[in-house]
Amino acid sequence: MSKIKVSLPDQVDSDIQRLVEQGEFLNRDQAVEDLLKRGISAYNTTTEETETLDQEIFDQTASEQQDPAMQDDFL
Repeated sequence: MSKIKVSLPDQVDSDIQRLVEQGEFLNRDQAVEDLLKRGISAYNTTTEETETLDQEIFDQTASEQQDPAMQDDFL
Protein backbone atom coordinates (compact mmCIF):
# COMPACT_ATOMS: atom_id res chain seq x y z
CA MET A 1 0.00 0.00 0.00
CA SER A 2 1.31 3.44 -0.92
CA LYS A 3 1.68 6.23 1.59
CA ILE A 4 1.25 9.87 0.69
CA LYS A 5 1.42 13.12 2.57
CA VAL A 6 -1.54 15.44 2.00
CA SER A 7 -2.19 18.96 3.24
CA LEU A 8 -5.88 19.59 3.89
CA PRO A 9 -7.77 22.79 4.55
CA ASP A 10 -8.72 23.14 8.22
CA GLN A 11 -12.44 22.68 7.44
CA VAL A 12 -11.86 19.37 5.63
CA ASP A 13 -9.66 18.17 8.48
CA SER A 14 -12.36 19.09 10.99
CA ASP A 15 -15.05 17.35 8.92
CA ILE A 16 -13.01 14.14 8.79
CA GLN A 17 -12.37 14.26 12.52
CA ARG A 18 -16.08 14.84 13.18
CA LEU A 19 -17.02 11.80 11.06
CA VAL A 20 -14.59 9.63 13.02
CA GLU A 21 -15.95 10.93 16.34
CA GLN A 22 -19.52 10.23 15.19
CA GLY A 23 -18.54 6.62 14.52
CA GLU A 24 -18.87 6.78 10.74
CA PHE A 25 -15.31 5.42 10.49
CA LEU A 26 -13.12 3.45 12.87
CA ASN A 27 -10.22 5.86 12.58
CA ARG A 28 -8.79 8.75 10.59
CA ASP A 29 -6.87 6.55 8.14
CA GLN A 30 -9.98 4.56 7.27
CA ALA A 31 -11.97 7.79 6.84
CA VAL A 32 -9.44 9.34 4.47
CA GLU A 33 -9.06 6.14 2.45
CA ASP A 34 -12.82 5.58 2.12
CA LEU A 35 -13.60 9.20 1.30
CA LEU A 36 -10.89 9.23 -1.38
CA LYS A 37 -12.23 6.00 -2.88
CA ARG A 38 -15.75 7.43 -2.96
CA GLY A 39 -14.55 10.64 -4.57
CA ILE A 40 -12.56 8.79 -7.20
CA SER A 41 -15.42 6.42 -7.95
CA ALA A 42 -17.63 9.43 -8.70
CA TYR A 43 -15.33 10.11 -11.66
CA ASN A 44 -14.64 6.49 -12.54
CA THR A 45 -16.55 5.89 -15.75
CA THR A 46 -15.29 3.65 -18.48
CA THR A 47 -13.35 5.44 -21.17
CA GLU A 48 -15.56 3.97 -23.89
CA GLU A 49 -18.80 5.34 -22.39
CA THR A 50 -17.26 8.77 -21.85
CA GLU A 51 -15.87 8.96 -25.36
CA THR A 52 -19.20 7.86 -26.86
CA LEU A 53 -21.17 10.39 -24.83
CA ASP A 54 -18.69 13.16 -25.63
CA GLN A 55 -18.81 12.34 -29.34
CA GLU A 56 -22.63 12.29 -29.34
CA ILE A 57 -22.78 15.69 -27.68
CA PHE A 58 -20.15 17.07 -30.07
CA ASP A 59 -22.12 15.84 -33.08
CA GLN A 60 -25.37 17.50 -31.98
CA THR A 61 -26.28 21.04 -32.91
CA ALA A 62 -26.69 23.48 -30.06
CA SER A 63 -30.49 23.30 -30.25
CA GLU A 64 -30.41 19.47 -29.96
CA GLN A 65 -28.07 19.32 -26.99
CA GLN A 66 -29.24 18.24 -23.56
CA ASP A 67 -27.44 18.32 -20.25
CA PRO A 68 -25.88 14.82 -19.88
CA ALA A 69 -26.91 14.73 -16.22
CA MET A 70 -30.53 15.04 -17.32
CA GLN A 71 -30.37 12.07 -19.71
CA ASP A 72 -32.05 8.95 -18.31
CA ASP A 73 -29.61 6.53 -19.97
CA PHE A 74 -26.61 8.35 -18.47
CA LEU A 75 -27.52 7.24 -14.95
